[in-house]
Amino acid sequence: MAELILVRHGQANSHATDEESYDRLSDLGHQQAAWLGEHMRATNPQFDRVLTGSLSRQQETARSMGYDGFEVDERLDELQYFALAEALESQFGIPAPQEPTEFARHLPEVMDHWSRDLLPGVPERFGDFSARVNDLVNEICAGHGRVLAVTSGGVIGMAVRHILDLQNGGLSKIMLQVMNSSMHRVDHVHGMTMLGAFNAVPHLDAPDRAHARTHV
Repeated sequence: MAELILVRHGQANSHATDEESYDRLSDLGHQQAAWLGEHMRATNPQFDRVLTGSLSRQQETARSMGYDGFEVDERLDELQYFALAEALESQFGIPAPQEPTEFARHLPEVMDHWSRDLLPGVPERFGDFSARVNDLVNEICAGHGRVLAVTSGGVIGMAVRHILDLQNGGLSKIMLQVMNSSMHRVDHVHGMTMLGAFNAVPHLDAPDRAHARTHV
């Protein structure tokens, strides 16, 4: 039996306008990750493997959780949203969000155009992103043990799409709901890969942590 715990990174620089400036945790992001690490140490902290992508915000999250000895797997890297947004605006005149609240409108449009291969010249095709995420999930679930993977919302959304066989409209809805520092459990039992938990944030349940329940 294999168990995969996917964790989204803590809050990053939500006012960034490019990939580089977005790729660092805010102070709140570090706190979210620290609280999650405390929760894991108080419940079930042992993992056979700990993985992160190559992005700074993912690795910072793992370290703030208290997991320093991680492996890096670039298949956990996030899709390059700023490049996709730029392509959508330049080719179709659909403006990029200026405020985080506009993201819910913009994301489904990006995913629709990207999934139909209507954004040539972007760093990664939708099919390639889907394949690398699905390959990673399948590879882990074909093994045994408990694996922690610190990643990003797009990767988690794609993994859930794969497991539940969702259409792309469902993918956008999943991605919009993934909270910072949330946990998602994937179990491989009886020869099947199943979603055991989605968007769990028990470390943020206390009333005085309501401000830390963030999506962007």
